Amino acid sequence: MSEPAADAQIELTVNGEAVSLRVPARRLLSDVLREELALTGTHVGCEHGICGACTVLIDGLPARSCITLAAQVDGSEVTTVEGITPAAGLNPMQEAFKARHGLQCGFCTSGFLMTLHWADPDEHPDDDSIRELISGNICRCTGYQQIVDAVRLAWGREEEEEDTR
Repeated sequence: MSEPAADAQIELTVNGEAVSLRVPARRLLSDVLREELALTGTHVGCEHGICGACTVLIDGLPARSCITLAAQVDGSEVTTVEGITPAAGLNPMQEAFKARHGLQCGFCTSGFLMTLHWADPDEHPDDDSIRELISGNICRCTGYQQIVDAVRLAWGREEEEEDTR
């Protein structure tokens, strides 16, 4: 019988705050964020890195926290949806998701928001390129058009108006 993997001491910055943790070497980043750090905005859907609900930024780039070992991010900066949300209110993309009904059950929303937070609007000038950008995130509720509408609103590509849907 083999011995269990050793624990790992990790130092990282999460949402701008230094964190030092001892975690089992095979502990997933999503579990550390949710269970040890109580950052439950990072959702775990498929546990295979396919759905995108667990997307966080690691050193500024989107990554699937459900397939990333916490030990792999030792020394890194991790940003979760809590880290892009102002202390009071919502950020412009969150406001746009609300205004355009870009969320329904909300389970996938944090993953979309993290992907969009990373993205450069100038590199996604039209609906097709926005759809390509979010293609790594799965939503089973909205049909995606409301999400595209929200992105256009947040990126200043349509006037805000009363939504009558």
